[in-house]
Amino acid sequence: MHPAQPADLLHTEGMAWVPTGGGKAFRPLRFEADGWSELMYLEPGSVVPLHRHTGEVHAYNLSGSRQILGTGEIVGPGDYVYEPPGNVDAWQAVGDEPCVVHIKVTGTVEYFDEAGAVTGQADSASQRAAYLGWCRETGSDPAGPLA
Repeated sequence: MHPAQPADLLHTEGMAWVPTGGGKAFRPLRFEADGWSELMYLEPGSVVPLHRHTGEVHAYNLSGSRQILGTGEIVGPGDYVYEPPGNVDAWQAVGDEPCVVHIKVTGTVEYFDEAGAVTGQADSASQRAAYLGWCRETGSDPAGPLA
């Protein structure tokens, strides 16, 4: 038997939300070579624009609701969504309260314009860089294992 390794404990309630614009923000949980985990926060009415995932995504709604645009499906508190590699979707926070989603992403997220052209992308390295840049700009210390 191997000795137990210490867990990476992250007290998320004490972390600030890192704003990303349009009523959206995130709290990073973990960055890995092939993906990342985060808590995503959306004010009611905020939209996650059309995007494609090159890897799989696991998303668990902690609070609030979101609507998958195109299908009209409502994802509420306690609901889980699995998105396979290649999935393309967009969604919007609906209702009167903010939506908070725990998301585990592998690969890259590619964002599209109305014509279907890729307008931007996000991956583990860019998400980590955005977080560390925000920490520098605000004078915040990166949280424990995220430094």
